Amino acid sequence: MAEVELGRGSPESRRPLSPHLQIYTPMLTMMMSIAHRITGVALYGGTLLLAWFLIAAASGPESFAVAASFFNSIIGKLILFGLTWALFHHFLGGVRHAIWDAGFGMDHPQREWLAQGTLVGGAVLTLAVWIFAFFAR
Repeated sequence: MAEVELGRGSPESRRPLSPHLQIYTPMLTMMMSIAHRITGVALYGGTLLLAWFLIAAASGPESFAVAASFFNSIIGKLILFGLTWALFHHFLGGVRHAIWDAGFGMDHPQREWLAQGTLVGGAVLTLAVWIFAFFAR
């Protein structure tokens, strides 16, 4: 058996070295993982706003007018735009993870392409929905 000397050196020098955020170089896939979690949390807030809108619609014209005026304001539209992006980004992140779970796209160039596709796809789909909504009036 190997002998272990426990009494030598300071406690800091005997600690195992493990990777931490100061060692890791931020990569796109790491940032996409963080963004996926953040958009998931944001979608909970969006669900609460949707519930408020639906409850206001069922409660009567006065309640609906308050909710509609909020969502028609600049702040409301910015929130809805952000929620639209969060929804598409989170959805495409889930698709990316499903592709990985199937055993594809784990090599270096494909991994980066999927992460870039998540970013670009989320932005393009968000803009497409909002352009369609603007011109469909």
